[in-house]
Amino acid sequence: MIEIGGAAPGHNGRVALVTGAARGIGLGIAAWLICEGWQVVLSDLDRQRGAKVAKALGDNAWFITMDVADEAQVSAGVSEVLGQFGRLDALVCNAAIANPHNHTLESLSLAQWNRVLAVNLSGPMLLAKHCAPYLRAHNGAIVNLTSTRARQSEPDTEAYAASKGGLVALTHALAMSLGPEIRVNAVSPGWIDARDPSQRRAEPLTEADHAQHPTGRVGTVEDVAAMVAWLLSRQAAFVTGQEFVVDGGMTRKMIYT
Repeated sequence: MIEIGGAAPGHNGRVALVTGAARGIGLGIAAWLICEGWQVVLSDLDRQRGAKVAKALGDNAWFITMDVADEAQVSAGVSEVLGQFGRLDALVCNAAIANPHNHTLESLSLAQWNRVLAVNLSGPMLLAKHCAPYLRAHNGAIVNLTSTRARQSEPDTEAYAASKGGLVALTHALAMSLGPEIRVNAVSPGWIDARDPSQRRAEPLTEADHAQHPTGRVGTVEDVAAMVAWLLSRQAAFVTGQEFVVDGGMTRKMIYT
């Protein structure tokens, strides 16, 4: 299901909560932080897979089930983390309804719109609200996973684009409200091949997929995880309220047909 390499991690004494961590980018971030010595709490709605990947990640991983759009579950989850580890140093808001192609505008129901915004935008707000007192105690950091779709769109992506655009704005608002004790930044991935390794091997991307990027390749979860890890580190102590685009240069590329 996942492939983990490198030396066995130690422990740096710091605790991170990563939401939507049962697969994809969230799992990649969790694995990277564990390799840097963090104790990582993975949260996801998929209890079965979440528990399985946490076991595979080893002793520095711990799993809890959480719907980030449900304030009672967020409050209970944060309390569970504090009860288990006694501190919280970092929050990574990655959980999202990630399929940008939902419905045409005419067929998009208000309930569907509201659910996407509840998970993708209200969820990070609720997590920041409930984690802030504990992050503040340790000069912690928050990283929100946004998207390049906050700044450019394809048809029929209204709910997703709006949620991610709102999350960029929420990021700098939180940075002003929670500073100087808590830093808040955003990472906006472009095309990241976040599929399981077995699926990537079975259905590899084409040369054309890679060649269209100024960097010459589609992104990996490690590309995103490295940026997130730096933003959580003390090396980024002077960085807050910012959005970092990790897209191989695609948002800077002029395209004519």
